[in-house]
Amino acid sequence: MLNLPERLTHVETPPALKHLHAQMDALPSGTPVVIDGQQLNRFDSSALGVLLSCKRHALAQGRTFTTQALPARLVRLAGLYGLANCL
Repeated sequence: MLNLPERLTHVETPPALKHLHAQMDALPSGTPVVIDGQQLNRFDSSALGVLLSCKRHALAQGRTFTTQALPARLVRLAGLYGLANCL
């Protein structure tokens, strides 16, 4: 399981993506990717971009992708952008 950081805004996006992609690359082949958002409490719409990028990265590696414990505010934001089914 991979954890989102406590803060994920446009400022934190580049290092967060680099870190999450590196963690996915280090997983054994075929291991599902599960992103946990329990620690995330300060974010903007960039967090959705991070999740979508992680999903694309996982699918390109032939892995399944799921999320868990995302903040309700982030889930609502995804719905406003029409991305609720993507998470």
